[in-house]
Amino acid sequence: MNRNKIYFASDFHLGAPNLEESRERERQVVDWLDEIKKDAKSVYLIGDLFDFWFEYKTVVPKGFVRLLGKIAELTDSGIGIHIIVGNHDLWMKDYLEQECGVKIYHNPIQIKESNKNIFIGHGHGVGNGEKSFKIVKKFFTNKFCQWLFARLHPNTAFKFAHNWSRNSRLKGSTPPYLGKEKEYIIQFCTKHQKENTDIDFYIFGHRHLPLDVKITENCRYINTGDWIDHYSYAVLNTENLELKYFKKSS
Repeated sequence: MNRNKIYFASDFHLGAPNLEESRERERQVVDWLDEIKKDAKSVYLIGDLFDFWFEYKTVVPKGFVRLLGKIAELTDSGIGIHIIVGNHDLWMKDYLEQECGVKIYHNPIQIKESNKNIFIGHGHGVGNGEKSFKIVKKFFTNKFCQWLFARLHPNTAFKFAHNWSRNSRLKGSTPPYLGKEKEYIIQFCTKHQKENTDIDFYIFGHRHLPLDVKITENCRYINTGDWIDHYSYAVLNTENLELKYFKKSS
């Protein structure tokens, strides 16, 4: 079996907006993982897998058993599964590492595959973007605030969090492509690449728009889109990185 491809996907937002739609989206993700497992060396899931995730010491959100089981199956078979947390699943700790064999990262990472240097992150609050989120993030990632939140009963805590997430989506629908001058992730890539000229690809999620943008002649920015509207992902095959779309099953 020749496993030499690297896959990237983001923004499944499982749990939203309701059980029925989330379950169908989860089935599509599992079907995709089933399809790529024959040639995947590694899979990078770059944020917002869940619409909300918080780990107590002995309690995690219910549901998502199809996805978690499939991820465990893939890691057991030797495929590396890497999760970079997004703004909706900032509170991942060690449960998925221990139970499913994944590796979790709380900040952007840089990897080298097929002789290509790849910078990977979710995309929330990078560069000069999303100043209001950066303020909120300080509370979400503060250890004392997390300790206080964990004092709430899970039923109360999860209900509050899901309402917060739902209201956030209603207030901030995904804007259309704003152009290179206004897309803050592109601005970040452009500035970062000037000081890191060895980067070949920047891969982010968060924007919910599949994008393939040239930063320089030798550097591109790929946004993996989402699995709410686009069912899009990126794949690195030897030296070629491209956006693809999963054909949804009926």
